[in-house]
Amino acid sequence: MSAEIKFRHYFVDEAGDLTFFDKKGRIIVGQPGASKFFMVGVAQISDPEQVTWELNALRSSLMTHPRFKNIPSMQPEAKKTAITFHAKNDHPEIREKVFDLMQSFDIKVLVAICSKADMAESAKANFKSLGTKLHQNAIYDDLITQVFKNLLHKADVIRIAIARRGKAVREEALEEAINQAQKNFESQWKIGSNSSIIIEPTYPSEVAGLQVIDYYLWAVQRCYERDDDQFFLPLANKYRLIMDLDDKRNKPYGEWYGDRNPLTLEKLKGARSK
Repeated sequence: MSAEIKFRHYFVDEAGDLTFFDKKGRIIVGQPGASKFFMVGVAQISDPEQVTWELNALRSSLMTHPRFKNIPSMQPEAKKTAITFHAKNDHPEIREKVFDLMQSFDIKVLVAICSKADMAESAKANFKSLGTKLHQNAIYDDLITQVFKNLLHKADVIRIAIARRGKAVREEALEEAINQAQKNFESQWKIGSNSSIIIEPTYPSEVAGLQVIDYYLWAVQRCYERDDDQFFLPLANKYRLIMDLDDKRNKPYGEWYGDRNPLTLEKLKGARSK
């Protein structure tokens, strides 16, 4: 009898933006319209079908609830909460209910974070001396490689749903970033992988797992951008690894937060001051 095929399901999204300069070339990181940090996260969900059912059931109940049914974001024509949960857009009381539900999901979350201030200064210097510009997709792809380095060798079939970035379709670039992550793992640990990898760029309204990682990224983003951990703390045990790649106060490769080094606002003070 042949061995049972092992599947893994990953869901990928981003938080923050990749705006660095205004029209005159001045650095505007941390100013209105330009976040201080950019991050990419991946959620490993053990039972995506169950998560989909539970999120859809919650949305259906909220749509008919007397307190929520008249909220603008709940109207189908608004194409917001009535279509997909999105932490930034959802009504605070609805957001709380979604967070409460997500605590029950069997998931593991990994996040890679970069400091935009560091990149902006480097990009400005490179443009002045070499005439080269900063490419946003390269930053995104590098973070994809970082988060997937240790995730691509533990199943026969790996399905990766990635939230689309605007209207661009970049399957080849994403595949290259994923393949690079696989090569980096093999180079470091001398362990090969024969996993079949399926990459599916899609929209959160079509895949519930993308709504989950959106919420988890939003909670981390609040810690970094607003010194607010009230949404992060209830979910903290679901984050297996948070890689703060540019916080090199203690280690040259950045600060890694997890069970042995929990993320706290106190620890972030130096990183957030950039």
